[in-house]
Amino acid sequence: MTTLLEFSVQTGGQTDWINITNHVQKIVASSGVSEGICVVFIPHTTAAVTINENADPDVPRDVNFALNIISPDRREFHHSEGNSAAHTKTSLVGPSLTIIVTGGRLLLGTWQGIWFNEYDGPRTRKVQVRVMGE
Repeated sequence: MTTLLEFSVQTGGQTDWINITNHVQKIVASSGVSEGICVVFIPHTTAAVTINENADPDVPRDVNFALNIISPDRREFHHSEGNSAAHTKTSLVGPSLTIIVTGGRLLLGTWQGIWFNEYDGPRTRKVQVRVMGE
């Protein structure tokens, strides 16, 4: 059994983390898959997805702080749109996740959540979710 669904996320700023765990879990639950995998894919070059702590709001701030140190905006970048730092951060974090589904639920740790990461907003973005299994 395979299900592919897409939903939109409205981001609020240039660097924005949005917890999408509940959206993804609803898709898993409606898929009818009890045991399998869920793939979350972000079809954009300046946005990413990650699993990280969902209890402390300082975690997204701290990760963004670290990513800004690793890839600050630099005048030496050549990309004409002026968002090379966003492309770099997206490459570092990544466009997709694979999560185990068991008992019809995402197998996440107690403190884990699925986070959509915006690096070039505000924008309306797509999130694609494929659930596969039995």
